[in-house]
Amino acid sequence: MDRLTYDEVKAAGERIAGRVRPVVVAPGDDHGRIWLALEFLQHTGSFKARGAQNFLLAHAEAGTLPEAGVTIASGGNAGLACAWAARELGVRATVFLPETASPVKLARLRSYGADVRLVGREYAEALAACEEFAADGGALASHAYDHPLIAAGAGTVLEEISARVPGLDTVVVSVGGGGLFAGVAVAAREHGVRVVAVEPEGSRALHAALAAGHPVDVPVSSVAQDALGARRATALAVHAARHEGVRSVLVDDEAIVRARRRLWEDHRIAVEYAASTALAALDHAEGERVAVLLCGANTDPSDLAAP
Repeated sequence: MDRLTYDEVKAAGERIAGRVRPVVVAPGDDHGRIWLALEFLQHTGSFKARGAQNFLLAHAEAGTLPEAGVTIASGGNAGLACAWAARELGVRATVFLPETASPVKLARLRSYGADVRLVGREYAEALAACEEFAADGGALASHAYDHPLIAAGAGTVLEEISARVPGLDTVVVSVGGGGLFAGVAVAAREHGVRVVAVEPEGSRALHAALAAGHPVDVPVSSVAQDALGARRATALAVHAARHEGVRSVLVDDEAIVRARRRLWEDHRIAVEYAASTALAALDHAEGERVAVLLCGANTDPSDLAAP
């Protein structure tokens, strides 16, 4: 499947209602133009909780949750969400992460009772090990971003943002593999909202796919690569990005670092570099009302302290 429908996003919203925290939206300036969607307040500290709940609940409804439980490869946040959602349903979770995973995410992941396995230096290596584990042991294989149920669950956040910011013109969202972006873009199109899809210059899977006309592998090197380090964008994201009203933007690591610092200094908000990536592209957003989706905060805030 290379496309996601709005009906799938709506179904996800109904399925996970009451199981995730509604997004909080706060003013980002004094003029009512910029709004910050504080999705880092979500369970497990990121939007990933939405997709994980949708994925596992859909399989529970269908009777397709095996005794071996669920397994996933992740840079951190998707693993946290999967482990949390699995714990909520009494399901075993085995999570594969690259050895470069954030210690903050790793410690929190283990607190959810997951079986954590560190493999390789990049997400792709952890994914290969996860796929082998699922094939050998019969665990249900989830995915950090490349699955319709995951993307649809993520897209529910745009439904909530549009309800909280009447007259919303544009939403700015960070892109890794593209699960969040795909869900948000599909829902945004339904509401007549433009989307700015933002990637680090050193981790440009979606941007490269649009240039090539199809998903391609890219090298990954960015301060935000622990969460935005996918080598290849999902076909769901590439299809969603081809619609009118979507703009793909690249920002450099210096801008990402400055944006993260600005969120702390101006709002006392401590987020991951993946979240500040969206804010770094704010100048590319058009419209009188712009929402910046701050997608996660599983970070060590110690480097934000004044020198």
